[in-house]
Amino acid sequence: MSDKSKAEPANNIENRLRSLRSAKGLSQSELGGMAGVTRQAIYAIEANQYLPTTAVALRLAGALGCRVEDLFSLVSSGEIIEGELIGELPNGSNRARVKIARVGRRLLVRPVATLGDALNFTIPADGLIVGPASSGENKKACRHVRRVKVELIRDRRLIEEEIVVAGCDPAIFLAGEYLRRRHERSSVLEWTMGSGAAIEALQRGEVHVAGLHIVDPKSGESNVPYLRRHLKGGEFTVMTFASWEQGLMVRKGNPKSIKDMADLARKDVQMVNREQGSGARALLDQQLTTAGIQPKKVKGYGHCAASHLEVAQLIARGQSDVGMGVGSAARLLGLDFIPLQQERYDLVIPTLYLTNHPGLSVFLETIVSRPFRAEIDALGGYDTRETGKIVEFQTQKTASIH
Repeated sequence: MSDKSKAEPANNIENRLRSLRSAKGLSQSELGGMAGVTRQAIYAIEANQYLPTTAVALRLAGALGCRVEDLFSLVSSGEIIEGELIGELPNGSNRARVKIARVGRRLLVRPVATLGDALNFTIPADGLIVGPASSGENKKACRHVRRVKVELIRDRRLIEEEIVVAGCDPAIFLAGEYLRRRHERSSVLEWTMGSGAAIEALQRGEVHVAGLHIVDPKSGESNVPYLRRHLKGGEFTVMTFASWEQGLMVRKGNPKSIKDMADLARKDVQMVNREQGSGARALLDQQLTTAGIQPKKVKGYGHCAASHLEVAQLIARGQSDVGMGVGSAARLLGLDFIPLQQERYDLVIPTLYLTNHPGLSVFLETIVSRPFRAEIDALGGYDTRETGKIVEFQTQKTASIH
C-alpha cells in the first residue's frame, strides 16, 4: 500500500468534538445516543485514540448541527510564512524555535529561548526559522524591522488565536490553562517583563495585553496615574486581575534578621533587584528615598532578575539574601515575607482587540470565572474580590495602536 493510501494519523487531525459537545451542554452518553454510538466510542474519539469512520463523523455532525469539517480537519504543517522578528536569535542557531502571534495587522516572530531557561524546555514552538525573508519584503520594511521566513510546525489557525500577554504575574500561565478548557483553539503566552516594559510593548503593537502594577507615590493610587503619563493615544480597556502585597522576600527563618530598608545598606546583606521600569524597582526606589539611603550603598542593587519568581529562586538558593517581590512568589518558594505595600495588578488591552481577536473576550470571561478565582485565592497572596472590575481610564488621543 502506498503512503498516500494509508490512514491519516490521529495527530494530523484537529479534533474539536469535545469543545463542540460541551458548548451544546451534552454529556458523552447523550451525544452517543443521538449519534448511534457508545459513550466509550465518544470518549475514544475525543481522546484521539481512534478516528471515526465517515459514517460516524456524519452522524456526529448531524447530532451537533454542524459540518464534519467543523468537527475534524487536517492540521496544516510545513507551511512557510514570513513575519517580523522580535528579540535576538540564540547564538549559532540556524533553525531557531519560535512562537508566532498575530497582533493587529502584524505577524510577529519571537525566539522561544527568550522565555528563559525553564520555559524554553516546556513551551512548544509554533515554527522554526529557516532564513531571512525575501529581499523584496525586506526592502519594503523599515530599516529596524527584521523579517524572517518560518516553517510552521503548528496549525496556523491555532497560532492566529494565541493571546500574547506582557507582564510579570506567573498566574497568567494558569489562566491560559483555564482558557483552553473553555476554548480549545485559544492559548495564552506570557512574555515576562516589568510593568514599564510591558506598556511599551503594548504601545509598539507587540502584545495583546500588558500587565501593570505601579503605585503612584503621591496619591497612593495604583496604575492609573502611570497610564496617564505614559500611555498615549487610542482607546484602552483596563481590567483588574487581582490585588496583592509587595514587599521584601528573605530566606526562610530570616537568618540575616532583615526588618526594613535600613538593613539593605548593611555590608553583610546581598540584594537582588528588578529592572528599571518594573513595579518592584519603583517601590524599592521609593522606599530607599524615604529612608534616605543611596542605591550605591545597597550591595547587589545593580544585580537584576527578570521576574518575581526569579528573584525568589535566587534567594531560595542562597545566592541573595533579600529582594523585592510579591507575597505569592515568596510563599511558593518557602521564603519569609515582609509586606510593604498593597497593589492592584491590572490588565491593559487596546479596546479594538476585544472585538477583532477571537479569544480575548473568552480570556477575560475565564479570569472572572468562579473556578479560576478560587484557584488563584488558593495559591495565596492574591485578593480576587475586585477581579474583573473595569477601571475608568482615558488616554490623550495623540497616537494609535498598530
